[in-house]
Formats: sequence, structure tokens, C-alpha cells
Amino acid sequence: MTEIHTPRLLLRRWYDDDLTPMADINADSQVMHWIDDGSVRDLEQTAEDIERWEEEWDEEGFGLFAVELLASGEVAGFAGLSVPEFLPEVLPAVAISWRLGSQFWGQGYAAEAAHATLEFALQDRGLDRVIAINRMGNDASENIISKLGMVLDHETTHPVYGYPLHIHSIDLTEFQA
Repeated sequence: MTEIHTPRLLLRRWYDDDLTPMADINADSQVMHWIDDGSVRDLEQTAEDIERWEEEWDEEGFGLFAVELLASGEVAGFAGLSVPEFLPEVLPAVAISWRLGSQFWGQGYAAEAAHATLEFALQDRGLDRVIAINRMGNDASENIISKLGMVLDHETTHPVYGYPLHIHSIDLTEFQA
């Protein structure tokens, strides 16, 4: 089983017990504000998400990790890698992403998880390049992307929702472990 330990976090595959805490995160309108059309997701939709994320692990050899706090064992959200099929213009890219519950914001967990995920992508999985797709105006995510050393590649528009997106990238030669 693929796991990554950081000083404060365990990034791991999904357990059945993770459904309820992830559903609670997805039900928070503050968390979901920057995702898709901003709609919250219910328990059934979250279960479908986790099932899809686990399938991506099996098919691609990477996916979205559950992010667990080492100190408490709480599931704080996810961080990981996915193929951004919703945005064909960037394919065959692999994108890094994260989503944490609002009670975990502002503590550096997302940046810690994202850095570990990027290192996993470029050093363990042998990817040459990783992108980040960020909705313009999401300054918190933009800050994490900057901390990762990713640079703006181009701007585009979400093909379904029509809002502007920033596409950032980093390649293996630019990454600082």
C-alpha cells in the first residue's frame, strides 16, 4: 500500500471509515466554493468520488490520497494526483490537487501534503511534469502553488462552467525536494 509520512500527516489510500469525514468536508459550502459550480456534495456523491479516486490508483498508479493528521487520526481531506480529463487542452498532463476541511485551513497542512505529493509524483512515480489547475481568485490555492515552485503556464476557461483558470506547471528539473 502506498503511504507517505510527513512531519504531521499521513497520506494514504482510502478506508471505508473515511467516507463520513470526507462527506462532511464536501458538504461545507465554504470548502466547495471554488470547486466546479460551487455546489456541495452529499454522502452518496462522496462515495462515488472515493470509488473513482481508488479506481484511478488501480489504473494509473497514482491518485488522491486521504490526508490524515498524525496527532489525532482525523481525516483532514485529500491531496494527490489525477488526470484532468475535464480539460482536454492540457492532456496528457497529470494535475496535483488538494481539498481540506475548513477547520484545517491556515495551518500549513495543504502545503505540506501538496509538497509531499509533488515529490511523490516527480521522484517516486517518475513523472516529468505536473500541473496545477486553479480557479482565478482562489488566492489560498495560488499561494500553495507558488510555494511548490510552480509557475504560470497559461490561462484558459473552464469548459463547463466558463470561469477563468490558471494552469501552473513544474517539471523535474525545476523541483526542489
